[in-house]
Amino acid sequence: MKKLKEYTFPLIFLVIILFAWEFLVPYFKVPNYIIPRFSKVIEALWTQKQLLYRHSLVTLGEAILGLIISVVIGISCALSIYLWRNVGKTLYPIIIFSQTIPTIALSPIMIMWFGYTVWSKVAVVVLFCFFPIVISTLDGLNSVDKDLEDVLKALGGSKFQIFFKLHMNSVLPNFLSSFKIAATYSVAGATIGEWLGAEKGLGIYVKRVAGMLQSDSVFAGVLVLSFLGLLLFSIGFLLEKILLKYRKGLKEDNYETKKN
Repeated sequence: MKKLKEYTFPLIFLVIILFAWEFLVPYFKVPNYIIPRFSKVIEALWTQKQLLYRHSLVTLGEAILGLIISVVIGISCALSIYLWRNVGKTLYPIIIFSQTIPTIALSPIMIMWFGYTVWSKVAVVVLFCFFPIVISTLDGLNSVDKDLEDVLKALGGSKFQIFFKLHMNSVLPNFLSSFKIAATYSVAGATIGEWLGAEKGLGIYVKRVAGMLQSDSVFAGVLVLSFLGLLLFSIGFLLEKILLKYRKGLKEDNYETKKN
């Protein structure tokens, strides 16, 4: 009951927005090709549900694949920078420089390299997602308690044990926060990759219906994209809840070790 009360105001606010969308659009005589009524968007969602479902599976697959690769690349880069100083001096500026170039400007290059295959979209997703993972993971590694690390070494802990119990414990909140950010970016990356060249996916779907001035279908596609972003964010949020419980147990063990 208490949790339900916490969501009462957001739900009321959402209902007000939807009612305003539904009734103020015709009241101010806004043309349908600019902003359709909410009921028209729902109608488009229903009538084109099979088409939207097929396209959404393609976009979701590209986003998840790109996100997984981003996690692997991001963690690998962060570990390399943290463990080997010379690698860090070389790799870190390159990573920063890569973010000064607008990702959308690099997207056509991905198309030229990988063609109109799924990998061109995945590459764009990686460009969107890997940077926050690298930076947040590296920040987590650098925030390790050095005193506790010395204590574990004095107690005879191996490098692997220290890294697993201490470093992984320290880096987990940072990584999970960056993962949630990257999860939402992944859908945007997949959509932009599809805009530039694809046969399937919500990005190309939205582009086609926009060219035909079917604004209700455009809004329907955007709502599905938003849902996919929320879905991936929710997965990250769920992982955070589960893994941070495990981290809490490790932290309590480390505290007892330091205390003794």
